[in-house]
Amino acid sequence: MNWFKRLRLRTILHRHPIDRPLWQQVTATTPAIQGFSAVEKAHLHELATLFLYEKKLIGVQGLELSEAMRVTIAALACLPILGLGFSCLKGWTEVIVYPSAFRIRRDETDPTGIVHDQERVLSGESWSRGPLIVSWDEIEQDLRQTRSERNVVIHEIAHKLDMLNGPADGYPPLPVGMSVAAWSKALSTAYEHLLRRVEHHHRPRIDPYAAESPAEFFAVISEYFFCAPDILQTEFAAVYAQLCLYYRQNPLLRLGRSVT
Repeated sequence: MNWFKRLRLRTILHRHPIDRPLWQQVTATTPAIQGFSAVEKAHLHELATLFLYEKKLIGVQGLELSEAMRVTIAALACLPILGLGFSCLKGWTEVIVYPSAFRIRRDETDPTGIVHDQERVLSGESWSRGPLIVSWDEIEQDLRQTRSERNVVIHEIAHKLDMLNGPADGYPPLPVGMSVAAWSKALSTAYEHLLRRVEHHHRPRIDPYAAESPAEFFAVISEYFFCAPDILQTEFAAVYAQLCLYYRQNPLLRLGRSVT
């Protein structure tokens, strides 16, 4: 980080600080953040402060966002970019928070080319240059569980990262030094394995929703990477290794710290 960016960050941290007791409360009660080192928590605090400064969080359908809710969303949104940098979240400004799952209507084309008007119920959605949309009920459900494989904020941020180089396809821009071939082999092999299990009605340990598409596979395994890394590593060790390189984090180390 050059001196100008560092100066700007210090100014934002000084003028728009997250209340320290509130931050401690959020980090203590958010399962995905357990086991963080002091350095990791300090860096996450900086990123979350930037997130709240740069993004506009909007409650809809009568939902009023408390400061605790805002800080929780910011912390979860910045967890995946801890090793990637805040620039990965540039290009969009709004986070829309529904009180619960929300309905959308849109045209969808079936394999024969016929367009259908479809209604779907979602707990989250993200667009390349548009808002991040999440359900607070879904976030709260995850927070109430000591151990949950799911996290809607992490899921939608993974989609945002995936779309940095075009449509969501499970292939985000990889950091310098990562092998495209190794990434493609690990994720495509795991995806095809999961698809076969779902098609044969075998219940996998990974959420079957991951078999919907390569984009959803990447988003779901990102949830597991941060929330249930032991399951992901057991099921798809090569995928876990690739995500360690991509996210520049190793959540299994934190899992060990959080249970000691």
